[in-house]
Amino acid sequence: MIELKNITYIVQERGQDKVVLDNVSCVFDDKCVTAITGHNGSGKSTLTKIIMGMITPTSGRVSIDGVDVTDMTIDERARMGVNYAFQQPITFRGITVKDLIDIATGENNSVPKACDYLSKVGICAKEYIDRDFDKTLSGGEQKRIELALSLAKKGKYFIFDEPEAGIDLWSFDRLNSLFDRQKSYIVVSHQEKLLNHADKILVMKDGKISDYGDGKKIMKSIKGFACAKIGGKDGAR
Repeated sequence: MIELKNITYIVQERGQDKVVLDNVSCVFDDKCVTAITGHNGSGKSTLTKIIMGMITPTSGRVSIDGVDVTDMTIDERARMGVNYAFQQPITFRGITVKDLIDIATGENNSVPKACDYLSKVGICAKEYIDRDFDKTLSGGEQKRIELALSLAKKGKYFIFDEPEAGIDLWSFDRLNSLFDRQKSYIVVSHQEKLLNHADKILVMKDGKISDYGDGKKIMKSIKGFACAKIGGKDGAR
């Protein structure tokens, strides 16, 4: 279980305090798919980065499985089983996709085993296994491979920041099938098909939680105006 208690995050903008997160408290359950959605700039990605340790909150505490991790590093949290997939994957010149899978799993995988991870995200492994994970790959290819790398990692908690970004031609049903509920998933998204798949939905507004609970119940309240009210035409952040 991941628990956030009274999380506030304030930044300086043009010499003035800007409250990005305002006294946020919530619990992310084990073996559960939790979707975080809301307007652009509502604090969704900031919230997940605080969980991962990329950002230190101005005040409040973060705990994982009952352990206070507020002052722990990203590496320490990763060793506790927390994994994070960025909205925009980081590329590496000179490192192949196979190399990255080996790093993710911590072992020297056979080619067939490495290919299994790639097949799960709907790409032909033979075409990518020996390619460098660099900017010669399209944004959609990078995104799918990063999803495969995230799933290859051993862990308990998986955080995905807009996993649908750049993979519009890929079936959302296949993307949803990756979240098998044997582990815990926190997914930042504004796409209706992903929200419909979530066990719980957390709705952010102006740095606060405006709604949080059973996914089906919350979808009834936001369905029909999700794009306009939550994400907008150019997507959520």
